[in-house]
Amino acid sequence: KHVSCEIPPAVNKKGEKVIRVEKWFGSKKELASVRTVTSHIGNMITGVMSGFEYKMKLVYAHFPINVACDKVDGSKETNNIEIRNFLGEKVVRSIKMQPGCKVERTSEKDEIMITGNSIEAVGVSVSQIQQTCQVKKKDIRKYLDGIYCTTRKVIGE
Repeated sequence: KHVSCEIPPAVNKKGEKVIRVEKWFGSKKELASVRTVTSHIGNMITGVMSGFEYKMKLVYAHFPINVACDKVDGSKETNNIEIRNFLGEKVVRSIKMQPGCKVERTSEKDEIMITGNSIEAVGVSVSQIQQTCQVKKKDIRKYLDGIYCTTRKVIGE
């Protein structure tokens, strides 16, 4: 469902162009959506100007997790990650990144970095990786193995 609001061209007191979102005669719920629209616009501007970067850490107790980042479907960027030897299993977990996201190993040991222009696409890619490496049918207090998000930031900050 679309938000019914106006986004007219506006100029502030200094003479600079700004984005103004207006909602007339709305209920409390409808007026709350104005802030959501401005946040989405701000995230899109930040994504285009600099981009978003999430770092994830590979955590394991005994069996070292092997990660390979590669290109799939004729892409120019590394948009696929393969996870091997998770909890000593022979299963290869393959996760394809969302469109516009790039995954790569960092110089630090057991760390990967996901970058992209859309905060939603990068966040979904990170959550898919984390959820794929969840320990099932075991006590999660004891088995802490997995791939977890450690930092998220805007590139260049």
